[in-house]
Amino acid sequence: MTKEEWVIGIDVCKDRLDVVVLPGRTILQFDNDPAGWAALIAHCRSATVKAIGLEPSGGYERALARALRVAGLPVRLVNPYRLRQYARALGQMAKNDVADAMMLAQFTQQLPTRAPHYDPQADQVAELITARRQLTEDHIRLTAQVRLVVDPVLHRLANQRLKRIAAEILLVEQRLTKLVAQDEGMARKDRLIQSFKGAGPILSQTLLGLVPEIDQLDRRQLAALVGVAPFDDDSGKRKGKRIIFGGRAEVRRVVYMAAMTASRCNPVLKDFRQRLIANGKSPKVAIIAVARRMLGILVALLKTGQTWDPNYAA
Repeated sequence: MTKEEWVIGIDVCKDRLDVVVLPGRTILQFDNDPAGWAALIAHCRSATVKAIGLEPSGGYERALARALRVAGLPVRLVNPYRLRQYARALGQMAKNDVADAMMLAQFTQQLPTRAPHYDPQADQVAELITARRQLTEDHIRLTAQVRLVVDPVLHRLANQRLKRIAAEILLVEQRLTKLVAQDEGMARKDRLIQSFKGAGPILSQTLLGLVPEIDQLDRRQLAALVGVAPFDDDSGKRKGKRIIFGGRAEVRRVVYMAAMTASRCNPVLKDFRQRLIANGKSPKVAIIAVARRMLGILVALLKTGQTWDPNYAA
């Protein structure tokens, strides 16, 4: 007799996991800690698990997803926007933890999903990238606030915090550099990406940590994944304005800033941007096009294993 095939949806909270198992609509709860993960994995062993749907939940899902992957269970990360649109299409307007777990299970069961690329080293790099971004945002915010502080004691304390945050950013950057250098595959990709004029360590580390599948994608897939691919908005005779939508926002922010730099210092992309503007494109549309072309070049470098050659690009 074959085991029953399950599809599971898990709504992740800080302290609790709400679990729905299909078929049967079984509702379970586990603690969101190592003991709870072990109990969930043991329960999953009683059947064949086809897929487990998880929604990103502010980072609370990361350790659980890692534990499930290590146990050999098929984890699927579901885009929150697509999940809400799916729920609305079904007329499911109520939102609570069990309802969310049910929607995750049904979404994973009925719609095509793919297993995300998982690399433990990239996962560690991604965690450090997020920490660096948060520290940088804290530094920017505190720098703006300290200018308004009048009391000398508060001013001194704020400056001390600024120095501490700057030291922590430096420590995180050193750790990132060491992690990338220690992994032969990452080090090779990092060297190829940074050979491109306009791509520095922040862009390279962001792509390696947050888009670990970059060397398995073509340029169109990567542009869509990052969120710089334009989508049509046409109907009948109407030709709507092309827009970019979705994608990995944290990656897109870094790619956009790198494209700004490359459009000034990289002769190939500088000429490309100037041609677009001369043809009537707005500066922002031109930068998005530069970002798209830059990503295409980086994919080509990774696939060929050749460093950047502006003469070949021209």
